[in-house]
Amino acid sequence: MPSEQTREPQYQPSLTIRDEEGLARLGLMTNQAWHDDPRHLLFVLSRYKFVAKMLTGRRHVLEVGCADAFGTRLVQQEVGAVTAVDFDPVFVTDVQERMSDSWPLEVRVHDILERPVDGSFDGAYALDVLEHIAPEDEGRFLSNVVASLEPDAAVVIGSPSLESQPHASPPSRAGHVNCKSAPELRALMAEHFANTFLFSMNDEVVHTGYHPMAHYLLALGCGPRLNRG
Repeated sequence: MPSEQTREPQYQPSLTIRDEEGLARLGLMTNQAWHDDPRHLLFVLSRYKFVAKMLTGRRHVLEVGCADAFGTRLVQQEVGAVTAVDFDPVFVTDVQERMSDSWPLEVRVHDILERPVDGSFDGAYALDVLEHIAPEDEGRFLSNVVASLEPDAAVVIGSPSLESQPHASPPSRAGHVNCKSAPELRALMAEHFANTFLFSMNDEVVHTGYHPMAHYLLALGCGPRLNRG
C-alpha cells in the first residue's frame, strides 16, 4: 500500500499519476497566461473545444501555428491524429520537451507562408494565427493550408474580431496586423472554400449572434478549392 492516502479513494489516482508520471508542466505561452491573466486560458481552451467538436471523427488533422500546443489535447481526444506546426523553433522545442507518452503528437517547425505541409490531412485549424499574417500574405497563407488538405477536409480559422481591438489589452493587440470584421473573414474564406459557416464568440461562449459585438470570430470552411492557383 502507498504510504500517502487520500481520504476519499477515488482521488488516489491523482497521487499515482504524480508518482509514476510526474506533474505536467504548462507550456510557455500557457504559463505566461496563467501568471498574467488566468481567465484567458478559459477562452483559449474553449476555442480548442470548438475545433475538437467541429472536427470530431477526422482521421488526421493539421494544426497551423500551434505555439505551445497546450490545448491540442482537446482536439486529440476527438480525432485520430494531429500534426502540429509552428514557424518558431522555441515553441516547437517546448512542445517536444513536454511530450507525454500518453498523448503522442507529431510537431514540426514549418512556415506555412513558404509552402504547404507534407502529409495527408482531412481537417485543419489555425487559432490566433490569421491576425498575425500581413494582409498581402493572407491569400498565400490559406492557399498553402488548402494545398495540404484532402478534397473532403474541413478547416476552422479563429481570430479576434476587428471590432474587439479598441477594447483589447496592449499585450493582446501585439502583433495583430490583420484583424477582420465578420464580412471580411467570410469573404476571405469564400475564396478558398465552397461553404463557410461563421460563428461569434464572447469570452468562452460560442454562438450565432450579432457579429459586430463578437470579441472573437470562428469560421468553419468546407469544400476546399484545391485547384485554386
